[in-house]
Amino acid sequence: MKAPFSPYLNRITPALRALLEDLGRDYEYVSLLSTDSVGFSTSISQRSKNVSGKNMTTERGTVVRVYKGGQYSECAFNQLDTARVGEKARKIRCELEKQFAMLDRAGMSAYETGMLADEPLELFVEKETEQLPEKTDLSTLVEKLTALSGEGVKTIPGALDCITSASSTHISKLFLTKNRFLRQSYVYTEASIAAYAPNEQGEMKIVHRGVSGCCGPEILEGLKEKLSELPETMQDVLGAEKIVPGEYEIIADPTVTGLIAHEAFGHGVEMDMFVKGRALGAEYIDKRVGSDKVTMHEGALCAESVTAYVFDDEGTLAGDVIEIDHGILKTGICDALAALRLGTKPTGNGKRENYAHKAYTRMTNTLFDSGNDELEDMIASISYGYLLRGMQSGMEDPKHWGIQCIIDRGYEIRDGKLTGKVVSPIVMTGYVPDLLGSISMASPDRRVEGNGACGKGHKEWVKVADGGPYLKMKARLG
Repeated sequence: MKAPFSPYLNRITPALRALLEDLGRDYEYVSLLSTDSVGFSTSISQRSKNVSGKNMTTERGTVVRVYKGGQYSECAFNQLDTARVGEKARKIRCELEKQFAMLDRAGMSAYETGMLADEPLELFVEKETEQLPEKTDLSTLVEKLTALSGEGVKTIPGALDCITSASSTHISKLFLTKNRFLRQSYVYTEASIAAYAPNEQGEMKIVHRGVSGCCGPEILEGLKEKLSELPETMQDVLGAEKIVPGEYEIIADPTVTGLIAHEAFGHGVEMDMFVKGRALGAEYIDKRVGSDKVTMHEGALCAESVTAYVFDDEGTLAGDVIEIDHGILKTGICDALAALRLGTKPTGNGKRENYAHKAYTRMTNTLFDSGNDELEDMIASISYGYLLRGMQSGMEDPKHWGIQCIIDRGYEIRDGKLTGKVVSPIVMTGYVPDLLGSISMASPDRRVEGNGACGKGHKEWVKVADGGPYLKMKARLG
């Protein structure tokens, strides 16, 4: 079935057009982004149950962006009386003019930017889904998640509790200018199952698995299969040893590969950072940053994931950008305003946390391309090292290109064979070009995962996905 576009947005479209026309009398460029997103979130354990009709991406509201004399200003609202559009326009105009006057009062000079292009385009896309979150029987879903939680406690060694969580959102967005009328509607869903248990030293260990995709709550059926993987993983983690710090040959599984992709070439090639001089990547365009085995894609069209939209929050069509081509950094990703300031084209990566937040350059799908090397051959090629599985978290320093990834566990490899020894947890650190330059093998398979979110600094949270194949490389572990 098609994910139906919001009846609410359809109803207010004439009023939005009238508002656009009214504001257009005073401003050289006017755009409106209206969003109506509905969904749910749940978190179930043996100790608590939380169910809500809201989650990180449920919202209803509109943001207006205008241009005048080399400057931009924005105003957001969540109520629109279709019978009083003129009054709304006056209030918005008053707020916008206050913002334009702030620089003058502060004695500051504005960063002048050109006017956004407004080529004619009309687009209407309703993506396929089997189920809609707003039609989901939450009581039945809670029963299923509760049963999975109980099964997890029974089957996972030493588990004190097992938490199952699920979130699904039906997103409808409308973007309107004088010449553009874009509408999209799609559903994304994510879910995870996690258990925690103490080891012999009393340290609490956590194992988890997840499912996600540009689809409806039907994907939640896959949690049961994920649960079946957790008992063995917990056994590995509970018996794990501490790693001896050093440089090793490693194989990153797709979850770790995705973490490296996100942290190594995530914020560091968000080109609004280039404008501010805060990213070393700006100095490496058309230069080598990795081995010939490294090709990296970024864009909402790269995969049908949780962030597979058709156009971004500035009305730019989604893309598939090749950031790195066989080791050469070709470009970064860019929102519309940063693109104007840098003299380049936007890539469809202008995203807002919600309608009331500023648009920044943000990641969507960030992933390494596949290769031709089988995992068995990669293992056989290592004299001493580790197969790394499971990501926990990561961070980067875009100005100096340092990277730190916290990885769940590593499986020792000696003389081309897995020994059965497990180490956990693992901290991987390094200089990005050195890490990517050491990549020597890549598997044919590729996986993309979209559980969780990414912040710009410590805020501005948006959905992202990342992944890739198995990769062999050298890294510092501790």
